[in-house]
Amino acid sequence: MKLILETDRLILREMLLSDAKALFKMDSNPKVHQYLWNKPLTDISEVHSSIEFVRAQYIQNNIGRFVVILKETNELIGWAGLKYNIEMVNNKVDFYDIGYRLNEKFWGKGYASEASFAWLNYGFNVMKIKVMEAAAHTENIASNRILQKIGLKMTEQYMEDGVSWNWYELKNPNL
Repeated sequence: MKLILETDRLILREMLLSDAKALFKMDSNPKVHQYLWNKPLTDISEVHSSIEFVRAQYIQNNIGRFVVILKETNELIGWAGLKYNIEMVNNKVDFYDIGYRLNEKFWGKGYASEASFAWLNYGFNVMKIKVMEAAAHTENIASNRILQKIGLKMTEQYMEDGVSWNWYELKNPNL
């Protein structure tokens, strides 16, 4: 995928196998996975599998998660992007969701919101997605705030494997 999005501080580009080391550093941190089933990665091969999965989504769905690069330092700080979901989540299938994950040292600086605004704009204005959806662990205050900040509205709560999640939606205002 040759798509690159830019914001004032960030470059959003396709995920490459060469990004594995930086992504493993992020995903092996237990704090990053506190609201993601508490299952931090323990082997870099898990990152290689994730990257291959994301790259397959680029081909199958013409979209997927992209790495987030900080322009100032050229450092990979996480990922953000759109995903077309074909698996059931909250009794829904065949929908686009917006998501993000950042290395802990970059939390609280507005990067997830900045990247998400860029993806929301791309999804609505270029891809013409009718409804953007997202989920956040009910207790993940920061993630819930980000989704609200970019305009998504919580429509319901649901349970998955004994964990409470908030479900968010935003209709494309241009359609």
